Amino acid sequence: MPTKSTFFLLTALLHLMPVEASTTLHRCEATDGSVTFTSMSCANGEQLSVQEVHPYSPGWVAIMPEFNHEAVTGMRDRGREPGIVGGAEPTCGNLIDNRQRREAIINRRVIAGMSQRDVESALGKPDKINTRTSTTSYRYDLKRGRSAQIDFDERGCVKGKAKSRTTKSPR
Repeated sequence: MPTKSTFFLLTALLHLMPVEASTTLHRCEATDGSVTFTSMSCANGEQLSVQEVHPYSPGWVAIMPEFNHEAVTGMRDRGREPGIVGGAEPTCGNLIDNRQRREAIINRRVIAGMSQRDVESALGKPDKINTRTSTTSYRYDLKRGRSAQIDFDERGCVKGKAKSRTTKSPR
């Protein structure tokens, strides 16, 4: 069984080991352009350059300096705002937000500012589609004689009135 002094000596030796162990290699370049790395000396007629190699040590990460692209490319950073890629452009403006649109589709209601696609999601395919010049109308018929007509503008958005912005589902 090791004594306390032996244990202390081993612990002290572990802490005295060099942290930055590096190795020196010789880079030998021949006259024909071939390159050889060796720990011994170069042959006659080869050009010698000393390379210092730092082996990987776990838990240590080298931080690379930030690249200065302005010096290399000559381009200046204009400080632009980042663009959104893949975002849907609102074709009907910002009359309603996404929460209102989802609630209207779930409750089978039509709100001014919804697109034709939103109306079809809420009410299904129309029974009749009427297109005149720049406007389109969807007509939904019921078996009991009731019907609903939804008018769209030239951009394909539900036309709305100031008094009533919602239309109940005819179904």
